[in-house]
Amino acid sequence: MTNQQQEWLDFAKSVAHEAGDIMQKYFGKKPDAHLKADNTIVTIADEEINQLVIKRVAERYPSHDIDGEEASARRGSDYVWVCDPIDGTAPFAMELPVSVFSLALVINGQPEVGVIYAPFSDHLYWASRGRGAYMNSQPIHVSQHSLDDRVEMNVDWWPSAQWDVMQVVHDLAYEKDVYVTTVGSTTHAAALVARGEFVASVFTGTKGKNVDIAAAKVIVEEAGGKVTDLFGREQRYDQDICGAVLSNGIIHEEIVKAMRKLIE
Repeated sequence: MTNQQQEWLDFAKSVAHEAGDIMQKYFGKKPDAHLKADNTIVTIADEEINQLVIKRVAERYPSHDIDGEEASARRGSDYVWVCDPIDGTAPFAMELPVSVFSLALVINGQPEVGVIYAPFSDHLYWASRGRGAYMNSQPIHVSQHSLDDRVEMNVDWWPSAQWDVMQVVHDLAYEKDVYVTTVGSTTHAAALVARGEFVASVFTGTKGKNVDIAAAKVIVEEAGGKVTDLFGREQRYDQDICGAVLSNGIIHEEIVKAMRKLIE
């Protein structure tokens, strides 16, 4: 790992722990919440963490941009810190401890370092390009199973999503006897792909949803997996995305082939 990569990674880890402290501070306290324009919930904790990231990046890397789910500071830099302050805000508001913080440094559209922090289990997932993936201090690796091994996968979908992936996933689950679940945080599910618990996760997010996947992209791939858009294409992570399939790599083409039925 280069000294620069290590510096970026140490910075991201430090911010992640600060964000985790804020999540812990508000968890179970019924923090003030309201609906955004897209009818998704946001709490004061989301907003406080997002402002923390903007402040920390401005202090340390004033020439870098910030793309946050709740607030951004974009000036056209090729270096963009992409942040989801709380992925899984709805379960967070319901006192269900599955939510995570994520932060990635995206350079020219591709994540270079990424962290996902699950404060309620104190699991810090992290990776830098070309250097492997870890949970806390332990290396992690994706599952080596195929869809024929009675495996588990995650899916995230909602009625206003651009693509209705549920029928495709339903058919795949019946055909292969796959157990499909939704954990309530697509970024946390991605971390579980990276450490071999899920064989895959399917995400239908588009506008503004690069924040959910940026850190996961580098972590899952450094753990040996693969991340593309819903239809198997590479994409940038400093702008809107076209959904995502995150997998162990072994089953990736099988899933995206099924997804392509949505656009044929």
